[in-house]
Amino acid sequence: MSHDACEVAIVGAGPYGLAISTHLKVAGVSSRVFGDTMGFWRKNMPNGMKLRSPWRASHIIDPSGEHSLDAFATANGITRTENLPLKDFVRYGEWFQRRAVPDVDPRMVKSIAPGRNGFRITLEDGDTVDALRVVVAMGLTNQAFLPQQFDGLPAELASHSSAVVTPADFRGKKVAVIGRGQSACESAVLLNEAGAEVELICRGPVRWIGAEASQQGRSEVVKWWVHRVMTAPSAIGPFPFNWAVDVPNVLRLLPGNWRDALSARSLRAAASAWLRARAEGVRINTGRTVREARVSGSRIALHLDNGISLFDHVVLATGYKTDIARLNVLSPELLKRIALRENFPILSRGFESSVPGLHFVGSTAVGSFGPLPRFVAGCGYAARCLTRAVRAGAQSSPVATLMQPAMQPQQ
Repeated sequence: MSHDACEVAIVGAGPYGLAISTHLKVAGVSSRVFGDTMGFWRKNMPNGMKLRSPWRASHIIDPSGEHSLDAFATANGITRTENLPLKDFVRYGEWFQRRAVPDVDPRMVKSIAPGRNGFRITLEDGDTVDALRVVVAMGLTNQAFLPQQFDGLPAELASHSSAVVTPADFRGKKVAVIGRGQSACESAVLLNEAGAEVELICRGPVRWIGAEASQQGRSEVVKWWVHRVMTAPSAIGPFPFNWAVDVPNVLRLLPGNWRDALSARSLRAAASAWLRARAEGVRINTGRTVREARVSGSRIALHLDNGISLFDHVVLATGYKTDIARLNVLSPELLKRIALRENFPILSRGFESSVPGLHFVGSTAVGSFGPLPRFVAGCGYAARCLTRAVRAGAQSSPVATLMQPAMQPQQ
């Protein structure tokens, strides 16, 4: 085992971790990024998926703009499409990493605990790293929400949508998809196209959002143009709330219940209109409630409010619920010191928690900044704010003095 030290440790090598690393580097702040580059995107999203975010809101932001999605597309001969296929977005993230953050450490972080001068990070192989600051950029890792009706059921019969990566595995099977948001509708479509018999079960009707320019009628083209004009740059939520989403520095100052209401309105279940035509082979069973789920032989029985149905598998596209304890990397001692609201860390403008030097970005920041950090579109804002905070902290507490004890090798 070895011991090392760094100024800022970034836990997570997705869009947020990569963007923050590039900003810190330009600001003269040394950092190390730990984790599997684009791992969550590659391992927890289905083959064939497309990004819900439009092209303009899907850039991983670096200070120079040299590593934009446009630059990647030009360099790799990719045609610009409004909704980028997942496989191309993962390739983009890996391309960004190779060019802008070539020294990512692929080892996973096992734990983050208080240290002598900041934090002690333990890696999966037992090596340790001391850091003055830690940025937790783990996205939706371990945050999947499973309704209590499915507690204790085997994964072979019921699994969260984030575990259904290869729809072709369900060819010839009868599959129920629970939910009515983007993940539910796209999972249902991909499973159906892969040869499964699919039933989408949801409490209310599916809301199809966004206009489709592919339709030929003049009125549809006008609708598409109006939709584009009214949509804020991040394209999160309906008009006019989408414009409020794009000012997270203002949202952070609002009462928490106001911020919660905006998040609920902007993140409520809906599916992109371009999926609608592809959903023709999916049976959509609306207005249903799942009262109980149980094993029935080799299948799973769903007790709905109108009867019992048998399936080979149930996909739970039931979203995510943030609880930083379930990230499974924060030591109990550290967790006790983090001020929370509804299991979200309470963050300053620099995305810093109540523990000095411990920052949270991505979906864990939604509680303080509103919906923007949930999406790739928010990585540039987070990187800029966090970098300013780190630089201000470094000026008030000289790095050389603090780092010296941590840099000495252990005997």
